[in-house]
Amino acid sequence: MANTAFDILICDARLGEPALTPFKLQLSEGEQATVGLALVQSGIAKNLEDPVLARKGCFGVFGKRKEWDSPIYSGDRLELYAPLLIDPMTVRRKKANQNQDAKFQAAAAKRKARRL
Repeated sequence: MANTAFDILICDARLGEPALTPFKLQLSEGEQATVGLALVQSGIAKNLEDPVLARKGCFGVFGKRKEWDSPIYSGDRLELYAPLLIDPMTVRRKKANQNQDAKFQAAAAKRKARRL
């Protein structure tokens, strides 16, 4: 029975400054290297239902969001992401409304200038 090992990097950015740590993923014969297996072996998660990783999009490889059973390869960087502080859709909507307000103010200023 031959054991193989993959060298990966784990970047944990959940609390403050991201910490990059090397990790050796041990595989037994017939076992596939997956993101979930790396998280379990590193001690970050116990299983798929672990509350630490329950939210969608909390981990990925090289900046791309991955699923629990996605394959991982030697040399990959497994990243753990912090939850979003601000909803991106809300920010876009607010910015669009500010731009609309600026357009209306500019049009009102032009109308006022024509009257003088």
